[in-house]
Amino acid sequence: MKFRHTLSECLPMFALAIAAAVAASCGGNAREQRTSKNVARVATPVTSMTAQWPAPPAVRHDDHMFAGGIAPPGATMHNPFDGDAKEATLGGQFFTSMNCDGCHGGGATGWVGPSLSARRWRYGGADGAVYQSIYYGRPRGMPAFGGILPPDDIWRIVTYLRSLPLPVDVPTESWP
Repeated sequence: MKFRHTLSECLPMFALAIAAAVAASCGGNAREQRTSKNVARVATPVTSMTAQWPAPPAVRHDDHMFAGGIAPPGATMHNPFDGDAKEATLGGQFFTSMNCDGCHGGGATGWVGPSLSARRWRYGGADGAVYQSIYYGRPRGMPAFGGILPPDDIWRIVTYLRSLPLPVDVPTESWP
């Protein structure tokens, strides 16, 4: 195989590419902040084009066990569409359009992902906990939808899940 350029011709281009990569990684999202005592590099927050909504608060789950019997600070989240059949129908449409049924099966009865109609929750079954699972995702496969779905649409999905009838044969008795 014959090459058109010699190594000596390509070396300056490689050096320039490496220098550009190093410069980009060093200066990327940091700015210098000088004080009279020190010079510190402070990260500048990077805003995503999709992060349009504020993050939900940290939720304290009353069904958890508190060390020393003292609950940590936290907020409660209220589902604004609780029991609303129209919003539950919209939530079902979002459930399908966001491909939730691709993992959780049609009617959220379970497939690759767990059943969501059986009301057996690994990460808490309160509306706020389900909201946070959708917003932030969960390890081992559940993607975070908080960057692409507005809060009201996530609440609609939670309302849809709450509206589903309990299956006759619950697929799991409890989580290990």
